[in-house]
Amino acid sequence: MKVKKMLPAGTFVLGGAASGKSAWAEGVIENSGLDAIYLATGRILDDEVQARVERHIARRDDRWRTVEAPLDLGPALSALGPSDAVLIDCATMWLSNHLLDGSDLPSAQSALLTALQTCAAPWVIVSNEVGHGVVPDNRLARQFREAQGRLNIALAAQADLAVQITAGLPQVLKGTLP
Repeated sequence: MKVKKMLPAGTFVLGGAASGKSAWAEGVIENSGLDAIYLATGRILDDEVQARVERHIARRDDRWRTVEAPLDLGPALSALGPSDAVLIDCATMWLSNHLLDGSDLPSAQSALLTALQTCAAPWVIVSNEVGHGVVPDNRLARQFREAQGRLNIALAAQADLAVQITAGLPQVLKGTLP
């Protein structure tokens, strides 16, 4: 019998590239005792991304159910119930997909926030902190950096728990760890 641990309705996990944020978020879901759902937002466009995806898959076992959702997370989130816990990995890839597809970013972000708000399962969403670097030298990179910053602000505001991961270590920004 699984022991279920109460999770906040929403958890936002922020960190730099290769900071340990995905592994930390997976641990939160695994320790909850709930049915683990992984919403994968990445698109495999090259061998490097393929290798990263394979490393992430290798960390998870058959306790996880994976759903591919590179753009529209709403249907997958609405299908979940209170016995599930969902990890969305990651908001950065989701945003990149929308940006590269020429989506209406404010509408896509609004739809994501609504889907999270109405999701019956506790959710954990991983995102990259991109605001610590230099101002990018090209328009697309600047557009991405600004959109990622706005998305991170909105996700942190909606979450009950916000955690920054640095070198695999969590620092609570908002709320209390489960």
